[in-house]
Amino acid sequence: MFNGNILRDAIISAANNISNQQKQVDELNVFPVPDGDTGTNMSMTLSNAARELSRMEGETAGKVAAIAASALLRGARGNSGVITSLLFRGFANGFKGYDNVEPENLKNAFAMGVEAAYKAVMKPTEGTILTVARIASEYATKAYNNGLDTLGVFEAALEGARVSLEQTPEILPVLKKAGVVDAGGKGFVVILEGMLSVLKDGKIIPSSAVEVTADEEESSSRNAAAEYEGEITFTYCTEFIVNREPENPKEPSELRAYLETIGDCVVVVDDEEIIKVHVHTDHPGNAIEKALTFGQLVHLKIENMRDQHERAKHDSDNAAKKPAQNSTRTETFTPAEKENPVGFVSVCAGDGLAELFRDLAVDTIVSGGQTMNPSTDDILRAIESTPAETVFVLPNNKNIIMAAEQAVPLSTRKVIVIHSRTIPQGIAAMLAFDPEALDKDNAIAMSEACERIATGSITFAARDSDFDGHKIKKGELLCMNNGKIAFVDTDLEKSVAKLVKTMLKRESEFLTVIYGEDVSDEQAQRVEADLNAKFGDKVEITFVNGGQPIYYFFLSVE
Repeated sequence: MFNGNILRDAIISAANNISNQQKQVDELNVFPVPDGDTGTNMSMTLSNAARELSRMEGETAGKVAAIAASALLRGARGNSGVITSLLFRGFANGFKGYDNVEPENLKNAFAMGVEAAYKAVMKPTEGTILTVARIASEYATKAYNNGLDTLGVFEAALEGARVSLEQTPEILPVLKKAGVVDAGGKGFVVILEGMLSVLKDGKIIPSSAVEVTADEEESSSRNAAAEYEGEITFTYCTEFIVNREPENPKEPSELRAYLETIGDCVVVVDDEEIIKVHVHTDHPGNAIEKALTFGQLVHLKIENMRDQHERAKHDSDNAAKKPAQNSTRTETFTPAEKENPVGFVSVCAGDGLAELFRDLAVDTIVSGGQTMNPSTDDILRAIESTPAETVFVLPNNKNIIMAAEQAVPLSTRKVIVIHSRTIPQGIAAMLAFDPEALDKDNAIAMSEACERIATGSITFAARDSDFDGHKIKKGELLCMNNGKIAFVDTDLEKSVAKLVKTMLKRESEFLTVIYGEDVSDEQAQRVEADLNAKFGDKVEITFVNGGQPIYYFFLSVE
C-alpha cells in the first residue's frame, strides 16, 4: 500500500516526466496544423496539480487525490488535458475516505477514471488515450483478481497501457500511415511511468525545465490593484481555499451571502472537496473567521490594493506589460453581480476579433485559441466576471470545447456552451441570438447557425507530415475547408481565391474574409481586389482585420 505522501510524490514525478517529454509527445501529432499540442496541454495540466501538491505534507491518500483532481480540473487545457483530469478524478473517487492506497481501491480508481473519461466524450474514438486508459484498467482488474499487491496492480496497469499504446496504429490507420503511436496515449504512459518511479523506487523524476511558479506567473502579468478597473472601494483583495469537511452541513451560498455584506467582487466557487473564495473587503479577518466555520483554510493571500496602486504609479514605463505569447488569461477578470438575464463569453486571439465579438454584444473575451488553449479555470473566471444569470460560452475551437464544458458545474451561473469549433462559427452563433427567445431555443438556434457556416482557414504546417494524401513540408501553407486539408500551397495571396473556389456553392450568398496579424494591409487589399474580381458578382464579400496570430486567413461562406 502507499500513503498520501507517496501518492503526492508520484503525481509530482508524473508532472515532471510529462514536462520533460512534452516535445516528444507533441511531435507524435499527425495533424500538422499549429494548435495546442497534446504533450504541452497534458504537461500544463499536470503542472497545475504538482504546484498544489508541493505544499502538502502528511495528508491521507484520499485528500491528496482530491486536491490533485480539483487542481487538474481547473488547470485542464485542451481535450487531452481534460481527459487526463477526468482519469485522475477516478483516483479521487477511488481513494475517497482512505488513508492509504490499497489494491482494491487502486483497481477501482482506474475503472472510475475510464468511465468518467468515456462519458465526457460525445463520440469516443478508439485508438486514442481512451483506449490506452481502458486497457490499463482491464490489466489492473486482472492483476487484482490474481491477488497482486498495490504495486503489482499499478505495474500491471502500466503494462496494459504500453501494450495498448503499441496497438493504436492498428486501430487508427492515420497513425499507421504516419508511423507513430497516439500522442495522448503516449502522454498517459509517460505519466504512469513518472508515478512508478516513486511507487517502485522511491525516486521523484526531476524536472529538466526551468519552471515558472504560479505565484511568479501571477505577479508577472497582473496584481490585485490592476486586476479590477475603476475606483478601489475596499482595501484588501482576499483569496483562499476552504477544504470542505464531509460532515459539515453548511452550504457555500451562506458564505457567499455573508461576504457580500462586508465587501464586493465576491466569487465563491465550489465542488465536493473545496470552496474557492475571492472578495474585496476592508475586514479580511471577518471573512477568514466566517470561512473557518466551513472547514480548514489553505492558500490564503491578502493584498493591499491601495498600496499596490500607489506603487504601480512609479513603475518604469519600459516595464513589459504585454503577456507572453502563450498566455491564456482573460483580458479582464471583474467578478460581477448577475445584473442581466443573459451574457456571453468568447474565446479568440487578436485585437480585431476581440473588437468584433464585443460589437456583437460579447461581454468577456478569453484570449486564446490555436497554440493558446485556455484552461478550465481561465474560462470559469471569464464566466464569473460576466454580469448575467445565464452565460453562453463560445469556445471557437474544437480543442477548447471540453475545457469549457468542465467549467459548467463549477460556475455560480447557468452556463450554456455552444460547440463553436471555429471563429466564423462563433460569429454566426452570435448573429443568431434572439434576445426575446428562451435560453433553450437560443441554444438550438445558435448551434444550428454554427452548422450552416462553411469555414475555411489558411495557416502554416508546424511539422513535416504525410497526412490525408498530402505530403506536407514544415512551413508550407495548409489550406483547409471545414477542418480538412483541401490543398497545400506556397503562394499566400493566390491560395485564398483557390480556397474560396472550393468552398462556394450555387446557393452561397455571403463571403467573409478575416485576415491575421501576419498579413499586411497591402496584401489584404490585393486579396480583396482579386476576390471581388473573381467572385464579386456571385457573393457579397466582407473583409475584416482580425489581427489573429497563427492563421493568415479565416473564411466563412453562407
